[in-house]
Amino acid sequence: MQKNLKNIFINLQNRFGNLKWWPVDKNYHEKNKSDYRFEIIVGAILTQNTAWSNVEKALINIKSKNMLDIKNISKLEIKELRKLIKPSGFFNQKAKRLKEITKHIEKKYNGNLDNFFNRKIKDLRNELLMLNGIGPETADSIILYAGNKPIFVVDAYTKRICERIPINTKISYEDIQNFFQKELSKLYKKDQLTKIYNEFHAQIVNLAKDYCRKKPLCKDCPINKICMYKK
Repeated sequence: MQKNLKNIFINLQNRFGNLKWWPVDKNYHEKNKSDYRFEIIVGAILTQNTAWSNVEKALINIKSKNMLDIKNISKLEIKELRKLIKPSGFFNQKAKRLKEITKHIEKKYNGNLDNFFNRKIKDLRNELLMLNGIGPETADSIILYAGNKPIFVVDAYTKRICERIPINTKISYEDIQNFFQKELSKLYKKDQLTKIYNEFHAQIVNLAKDYCRKKPLCKDCPINKICMYKK
């Protein structure tokens, strides 16, 4: 299975290139002297149950008011926040979640993301999961992409592909995550894992969106020689 995982990763990179996910507007943050990692935290919450294109519209709204900052979101009236993030859908729920996490970081860490992330993954993850509306996928996305720490993110796309290849594992979140982390840690050095987890998850998302759809396009899929679904 180690060989298969590496072949899958290589084939996906050959097809999609280096995706450099998570996208952030670093020019905005340089101009406003804000922390780009907060944009990833906001995006991770806004992308729940919606397409990324809708998240981008909401982020544009927030940035147009120069509000993409922990202190600003923490102080912003929730009704105004709802208006800004409306394109992302479920805006009532998401506004509450954004307010809670920003107030939490503001109160406990004085709004300093270095202090927030400067902990063991397990402790950071447990703290995130205690916040309203933060599940495993959202927590792990924040830890990997904003915290730059090695944890593999599992989403519905990952589960679908694991079932179809198939990968010899159960399909619960924890089982899939543990499988990828165990196998990839055998293939790559410890200091490479954050980058590998980051890129591999982004590649899986592209694979699922472009080929491994609910009705899959197996003929042109970059891993059709490895995957058993078509056969």
